[in-house]
Amino acid sequence: MEITGLHHLTAISAKASANHDFYTRALGMRLVKKTVNQDDVAAYHLFYADGMASPGSDLTFFDFPVGPERRGTGSIVRTTLRVSGAEAFAFWTDRLRAAGIAVGAEHDASGYRQLDFEDAEGQRLALLDDGGAGMAHPWANSPVPAEHQIRGLGPVTISVPRLEPSAAFAVDVLGMRKGRDYIAADGVSVTVFEMGQGGPAAELHMRVEPGARQAGQGAGGVHHVAFSIPDDAYQHWIRRYERLGVRSSGAVDRYYFQSLYAREPAGILYEIATEGPGFTADEPLDTLGERLSLPPFLEQRRAEIERELKPL
Repeated sequence: MEITGLHHLTAISAKASANHDFYTRALGMRLVKKTVNQDDVAAYHLFYADGMASPGSDLTFFDFPVGPERRGTGSIVRTTLRVSGAEAFAFWTDRLRAAGIAVGAEHDASGYRQLDFEDAEGQRLALLDDGGAGMAHPWANSPVPAEHQIRGLGPVTISVPRLEPSAAFAVDVLGMRKGRDYIAADGVSVTVFEMGQGGPAAELHMRVEPGARQAGQGAGGVHHVAFSIPDDAYQHWIRRYERLGVRSSGAVDRYYFQSLYAREPAGILYEIATEGPGFTADEPLDTLGERLSLPPFLEQRRAEIERELKPL
């Protein structure tokens, strides 16, 4: 019944068309679901993933017409994307620079080699060498060669003002394991929390920044991170939150997965999401993301929704 690893991460963009262009063309990820925010149907919800739309490979974006994020603590501050092999870094450094993206120096503070960069809206990302661990599902139509494609999400880094409350939630509520500590390149102390079998696809990194201002959400920031559970564990987690007195959303049916939301003590939104039924619930695997997909309860509003959305 434990959390097995990362499921997806949802960020915010104010420029859906440019966002789509960067993540599919420059990063070579597959648009596996073009849908809308189920709570605000005027906004796209775009899902980028690997060739099989695997849980744990999804980087998603809400298209909100908002100003830039105010950076600070109480937020998700960097998302890593896994690639395989040191030679991939040379390929990606050249590719990103050709796309006009500044790339940081290759470094290793967390135990993994990585390259830091930001997209045009300031979304803080990094490429991380996972050593080829686990399955890979390249996308045949990606502009990036299969051996260098993004394999999925790597460690997600959050910033909290105090370690103890957020660490207690991670361990005592979510069942994560406290792992190693390290000092980031900017001198900030970081503690690693592991899920499932551990490794780069199942880690949450917690920066402790007591003097930082509180973050404000906006474009270039992150809305929430989701952790993966088996489908048959969903009711267990609802009951667990109730038993522990965790204030949560209760059951939320997202059609492609079942969700449960709660904020940890620093105010960061955590989601628990089931692995299934997945994105092929309403589209064949071969044509994922090619048309606007709507869950059944929104299908009757398709004409209205399509009129309001900007073309990608």
